[in-house]
Amino acid sequence: MSDVQGLDNLSPGLLDELRALEQQFEVTPAKLKQISHQFEEELKDGLAKDGTNISMNVTWVLGFPTGDERGSFLTMDLGGTNLRVCWTTLKGQDAETEVIQEKYFLPTELKTGSADALWDFITNSLAEFIRSQRLGGTREEPLPLGFTFSYPAIQEYIDHGKLQTWTKGFDIDGMEGEDVASQLREAMDKRDLPVKLVALINDTVGAMIASAYNDRETIVGAIFGTGCNAAYMDHVGSIGKLKTDLPPDTPMAINCEYGAFDNARKVLPLTKYDEAIDRDSPRPGEQAFEKMSAGLYLGEIFRLILCDLQERGLIFKGQDVSKLREPYLLDTGFLSSMEDDPFAATRSNFEETLNIQITWEELQLSHRLAEVIAERGARLCTCGISAICRMKSITSGHVAADGSVANKHPKFKARWAQAMGEVLRWPEDRKDDPIIITSAEDGSGVGAAVIAAMTLERIEKGDTAGVRQR
Repeated sequence: MSDVQGLDNLSPGLLDELRALEQQFEVTPAKLKQISHQFEEELKDGLAKDGTNISMNVTWVLGFPTGDERGSFLTMDLGGTNLRVCWTTLKGQDAETEVIQEKYFLPTELKTGSADALWDFITNSLAEFIRSQRLGGTREEPLPLGFTFSYPAIQEYIDHGKLQTWTKGFDIDGMEGEDVASQLREAMDKRDLPVKLVALINDTVGAMIASAYNDRETIVGAIFGTGCNAAYMDHVGSIGKLKTDLPPDTPMAINCEYGAFDNARKVLPLTKYDEAIDRDSPRPGEQAFEKMSAGLYLGEIFRLILCDLQERGLIFKGQDVSKLREPYLLDTGFLSSMEDDPFAATRSNFEETLNIQITWEELQLSHRLAEVIAERGARLCTCGISAICRMKSITSGHVAADGSVANKHPKFKARWAQAMGEVLRWPEDRKDDPIIITSAEDGSGVGAAVIAAMTLERIEKGDTAGVRQR
């Protein structure tokens, strides 16, 4: 139901359009369960064999941290907007981790440019950080690096990663199908940087390990932000496609890469706006689930609906809508502010961002559309997590969530919890939810450092399983 009152005062034409949109974007409890069950089947397929929708990538992160990991590490995170470089000092779970960081804005043209341009940007930023922080490092004793690479990659070793496909708007030639870890090493060698790549890490795995460093109830790491994904801990014996001499009960972190769920379009309730986003994306037909639920796309869905209504003469009559025509101008923060701020702030946002003087009726409509889109996204985001929980018989614990949607949208967590209860059939009279979202806001810093520490500790003990020998 709407949190916005007085919608019945909308003009009949707009009210009819709104009710039709509400119906298109509704995800009923029955539909949620259907999607979650299909999700579970695709998760199992990904564990059994290669080449499936959900790739279920092994990571060679063997088990959860003890909480005693210590040391200082370079960490680096290539996100959709920024490159984040950190010097992270672990002092054990009972002491506060120190993180010194710098963010380097990623120019838009780099996302569709050349591989050389991207690596030059990354190594230049890394060199600048090392210099500004006076970190030192030598060829004999290089600085250990954990690199968070938040894109689908097949890992034959923990310090290796073959990019499967670009996501989040990236489309750089010369990288898909190649080992990005080797490309980074070559770029660092060219700059003569005193750095050794210890581990290539997915952001979901980083979120899970960062949380587990202090929280023993962590069950899943999840990203609800620009993209969507999850990681969890399985056993080697459950990964049919993995050929290894490790004992079957060895724990292994799995990076699901489930943004590609239902690329075959069997169960997802796609609207014409979802189809338009897919058609105009760099990879049509791929990442079907991500394009319906992730933060990169929610604002664009909202923009497309407004464009559609405007073109049919229902809203913004006589207004200059040239700004509204700009793809991806509206981010998820725009929608979040509409649910969080009073109407006056929303009116101001429309004026400043779109140069549109919005009427009271259009304001009410926009508020409700923001609710409809965000609610669908939150409900869909339960499907992958509930499928993991059912597959592994997990009945309680903490989902360590990173990402702007999870941690900044004012109503995401409540909507997510409601939908989880519907799918997993939690008692309606429960006092507490058995599975809850906790914040893991530094998986790319703390998580990457902890994984680097775990990896170096294993190597020192002579355990080189999943570590490339050099």
